[in-house]
Amino acid sequence: MMTAAVARRAQELAAQGTVFVTATVVRAQRPTSVKAGDVALVFGDGTIEGFVGGVCAQQSVRVYSLKAIETEEAVLLRIVPDGPVGEDPGTGQEVSIEEGAVTAQNPCLSGGAIEIFLEPVLPAPRVLVVGETPIAAAVLSLGAELGLDIVAVDGGTPDPAPGDLALVVAAHGRDELHTLRRGLETGVPYIGLVASHKRGAGVLAELRADGVPDEHLELIDVPAGIDIGARTPAEVALSILAEIVSVRRGKYAAADHARVRATASAPSSTPPPIAIDPICGMTVAAVAGTPSVQYDGETVYFCCEGCAAKFQAQHEHAIAAE
Repeated sequence: MMTAAVARRAQELAAQGTVFVTATVVRAQRPTSVKAGDVALVFGDGTIEGFVGGVCAQQSVRVYSLKAIETEEAVLLRIVPDGPVGEDPGTGQEVSIEEGAVTAQNPCLSGGAIEIFLEPVLPAPRVLVVGETPIAAAVLSLGAELGLDIVAVDGGTPDPAPGDLALVVAAHGRDELHTLRRGLETGVPYIGLVASHKRGAGVLAELRADGVPDEHLELIDVPAGIDIGARTPAEVALSILAEIVSVRRGKYAAADHARVRATASAPSSTPPPIAIDPICGMTVAAVAGTPSVQYDGETVYFCCEGCAAKFQAQHEHAIAAE
């Protein structure tokens, strides 16, 4: 069961907009030291707060927690000493994958299996809406129903920031050029300008005259939204939000989608790389604190100090010569 301290910590992190995974042990077979109800928090840099098994089990928890953050989907992780056959194309580890669950083979596990539910906690993507027009008001109203953090911008504050999902400019001429420039400079995945084709072309021409290259201007969606034949402010807002949802769910490049998930307060904006322990074959996250050895000019990572010691013993002459 989640303790009061862990619950408070999770609430604080969520309030800060930090990306993390709640890892809850739902089943544990003896002689594992962990028990059902144990909870840990796993951060975007691979750091684990709490206890959900020994060092080898933690490696699997770390790897699949990072995958849960990447996919934005919860998963049931089963860690067993033997049994699964097949290879995870994403990690190379011996696993058995089914919808909503993955079974990872942990040759270091000294005893029973462990089942851990990994649930990513992600901040609602922020959408900035500029303007006091009926369309802006409709975007503010409808957007909240889609799980978006809709922020009305008044007087240019706040400016777009890294991690923002979208910028909707519906100001009908008020400070549009500055706001659009800031959105492009920040790399906001979706930038929509509410304007007619004629007025939109005029705004783009002004930005081009100010030195904004055409490849950047192409990132501005004008008229904003998909073409659904919208007439009313609510219908226009619906068309804009549909385009924003398509960006959020991966219509655009993976690099843009990763930027959507990143937040300024997250421990890391990109998932750490993974590596294969050459001794036991486990997949591990190549993060600070993961046992490692420098060999042949490269860093070799291990699930535990025991595997690192075996590797050193096998290659002691080569390591000593470096």
